Amino acid sequence: MQFILGQLSEVEEVTYRAMMGEFLIYYRGKIIGGIYDDRFLVKPTKSARSLMPTAPSEVPYAGAKEMLLVEEVDNKKFLKDLFYAMYDELPKPVKKK
Repeated sequence: MQFILGQLSEVEEVTYRAMMGEFLIYYRGKIIGGIYDDRFLVKPTKSARSLMPTAPSEVPYAGAKEMLLVEEVDNKKFLKDLFYAMYDELPKPVKKK
């Protein structure tokens, strides 16, 4: 998790939350993906698929929807571009009552 956060240091408004031993990653308040068993997975938006056309789809945990494996975790510029491209396609956060 610390490595990915370091790679995302140039992207403002990135936060995370621990969840059952894994980490959810938020960008500007929207869930963009997470760290699951040492894999950085993001939601399979059109822009994510476009930027990572050969990315394998993986299930973060049993019963979950497939997500895309981010393999270019060493490329800060790519990660920044990925987050910026995905943002508008991500669902708005659900407000708790």
